[in-house]
This record gives sequence, C-alpha cells and structure tokens, in this order.
Amino acid sequence: MLLTPEVLTANSEVVAWLGSLDVSFTPDEGPWFTIDGVENPRQIGSDGSGGAFVLLPSQHVLYVSSEGRAGIIAESFEALVQLVVARPYWPDILKFSAGGDLQEMRRAADALEATREDEDEINEAREEIRGALDLPEPNDPVGALYEAVAGSGAIVRATDGCPFTTLFNRFSIDRKPMPRSAAA
Repeated sequence: MLLTPEVLTANSEVVAWLGSLDVSFTPDEGPWFTIDGVENPRQIGSDGSGGAFVLLPSQHVLYVSSEGRAGIIAESFEALVQLVVARPYWPDILKFSAGGDLQEMRRAADALEATREDEDEINEAREEIRGALDLPEPNDPVGALYEAVAGSGAIVRATDGCPFTTLFNRFSIDRKPMPRSAAA
C-alpha cells in the first residue's frame, strides 16, 4: 500500500509515536511562505520548532524552517517518514553539514545517533512505526537526505518576498560540544 498523509493520519497509534519524534502530520492553519511555481502549497505537517512539511505537486517533500531555510528533503512522503524514523535528528545533520559536505553529514549522524542510543523511547517509537506501517528501514538515509537537499530547486519566499536560504548550514559537528567525542 502506498503511504500517503491520509493513510498515516488514519492510524492514530502511529501518529502518536511520530509525535514522540517531534513530528505532527496535522497541517497548520495556512502557509506563512510562498513557493515559486506552486499556487496552493499543500502543507502536510510540522515539527516542534515551527517548521512545515509541504507535499509538492511532484510528490517531493519540502521542508520550510521557521528560521528562513528551506529545501526538498525527501523524494516522497514515504521517504520522509523513513527519514524521520531512521534519523529523527535530521535537522541537526543539516545544521552540522559544513555547507553540504556528505562526509561531514555522516559524521554528524553518527555522533548524534551515539547520543541517543540509550533513549529507549526513540528506539521503541522506531520499531512501533516501522511495524505498524510495514515500513522498511532506508538503506542510506543520510545519503538520500543529502541528494534531496543538494538537488532542491524549490524557491521558497517569506511573506515579504525574501527568498529562504538552503537547509545546509556551515557548522561542523566539531563545533557542538556534546557529541564531539562521539564524532572522533
């Protein structure tokens, strides 16, 4: 069965588990941004930091952060759910991407995962969501995230018309004190 926002939201148990990963697939009232070439963006959800997930006409998933960054993060809705489950800290992987360096993103993912190994709730949520949706674990979620963001051609604008910047940030995991030792 094709995983769609409607299929997912019909499963209240999965919706609750995704909430423990800081994601809600209940759309907000209305978009606070525009997307060049997309007349009525379909916002399908949000995260705890105020960012929005948008399903584009191409079926790619666009993420718009509340900090003025935006880009495609998944090739489909199912790929988005796989990413959120496999790497719930995916925004931090982008934050510590050293400007879009795949190797740096992998280092960040390893370090961030190491800080979560003892978090039983996240691991339980992963298992429950995958089981309930019969969702396979992605082969390379960090590589897929990199490819999606690097190939993103979507231009998102604030209500004043200013374009948002890329989701790749310039920081390295070495600049984050807590997981630095895990990245070595």
